[in-house]
Amino acid sequence: MLQQLTLDKSAIYQIRVKGYLGGRWSDYLGGLSISLSEDEEYTVTTLSGEVMDQAALIGIINSLYGMGFPLLSVEYQSLP
Repeated sequence: MLQQLTLDKSAIYQIRVKGYLGGRWSDYLGGLSISLSEDEEYTVTTLSGEVMDQAALIGIINSLYGMGFPLLSVEYQSLP
């Protein structure tokens, strides 16, 4: 039987925000990997990796909001 995504299971996500977020923030944001790219108008920070559950995902998103990073996308990638 295939596992299905639920609120309480870990999953791999990709989160994109507008702005520069340095790699030193990885531990603070659940150990997600951080990469940078340039859009035509601004820097994009991409965070990716396994998140413990969707409550943790919301916590990461709230942290990014609190630091002033506009959210561009949140994408479910797969189960670990």
